[in-house]
Amino acid sequence: MPAFRTLDDVNVKDKRVVIRLDLNVPMENGHVTDTTRIDRVVPTLKELLDKGAAVIILAHFDRPKGKVVPEMSLKPVAPALQKALGHKVEFVFTDWQSAPKVDAKPGDVILMENTRYHGGEEKNDAGFAKMLGGLGDIFVNDAFSAAHRAHSSTEGIAHVIPAYAGRAMQQELDALQAALETPKRPVIAIVGGAKVSSKLDLLGNLMKKVEGLIIGGAMANTFLFSQGNEVGKSLVEKDLADTARKISADAEKHNCAIILPVDAIVAHKFEAHAPSHDYGVDGIPSDGMMLDVGPMSVDRVKAAIDGAHTLLWNGPFGAFEMQPFDAATVAVAKYAAERTKAGKLISVAGGGDTVAALNHAGVAGDFTYISTAGGAFLEWLEGKDLPGVAALKK
Repeated sequence: MPAFRTLDDVNVKDKRVVIRLDLNVPMENGHVTDTTRIDRVVPTLKELLDKGAAVIILAHFDRPKGKVVPEMSLKPVAPALQKALGHKVEFVFTDWQSAPKVDAKPGDVILMENTRYHGGEEKNDAGFAKMLGGLGDIFVNDAFSAAHRAHSSTEGIAHVIPAYAGRAMQQELDALQAALETPKRPVIAIVGGAKVSSKLDLLGNLMKKVEGLIIGGAMANTFLFSQGNEVGKSLVEKDLADTARKISADAEKHNCAIILPVDAIVAHKFEAHAPSHDYGVDGIPSDGMMLDVGPMSVDRVKAAIDGAHTLLWNGPFGAFEMQPFDAATVAVAKYAAERTKAGKLISVAGGGDTVAALNHAGVAGDFTYISTAGGAFLEWLEGKDLPGVAALKK
């Protein structure tokens, strides 16, 4: 039983449903170029229509900072939404300076203008939240990716009219709770990326919840440096050596194993197809750069995956945008996908670089769940309360 209210808890027939979506989609020359975020919310919209509701959509686009910026209008999104939904979508322009008059009848789908045209949206202004709540009878939040923001259209409105999670939001919350709150153990996490400093909260929370932390990316260089290893010209936060040592010590207290690379692919230039060589981490040349983990490290990660029932993944192992420094990320991604398809692993991944890396490896569709939420996904892993989710709790 979910700890938050869902569409199973409400009768929407003949109700005006105000629904918050994330339609901040890639655009080029006035056309949507990637419909991933639209496609994810279509099931919720179809369910609401099938159950006899009128649907009024709220969303933001870019950062107009409380002003009407024509280039940041949601109007060009309406045709893409209509095509994906297979149902007429009416667009309503408003500068939100006064309450718009919206006559929504069951079966109608109305897309309202960019909520960030109002200066109070990002300030979670109570007056604007009341205006938004006045558009309907109930509120449905189907924008997990915006749930870490306490804005009028994500959090404030939930205190004006009854609020529920949409199906995409519910799916995301169920997946994250299953992976972090009530997981099938053992649980391991892969945490990569460039800087330890940007992942301190994440590491601090995960070490209390998982049996193993696999550190990848340039973050691993800082940990290796903290252990006295030569890192050459690799990207490293030398001023965080003490922090890395403390993280390792704290993890040990929580019975969480820190798994670091034992070898690395080293090049002398940061560019694709630069000549490279595999070195043990205790023999990195002083003029070299570690741009990926080596094959022995990949085997070590695969062994950790073999011993796990649940995998959380945030951040690549190396400079995956450049060949051949994508090799470790691709190899581990394919291995995790194989274990998942065989029913031996629950795999949950998220974050912009991670999703790009898994798409690059061609296995994103084989993971148990892929979160496209970015900041909200990261804050959830950090153990933070997301305002947009907290407002939906029973």
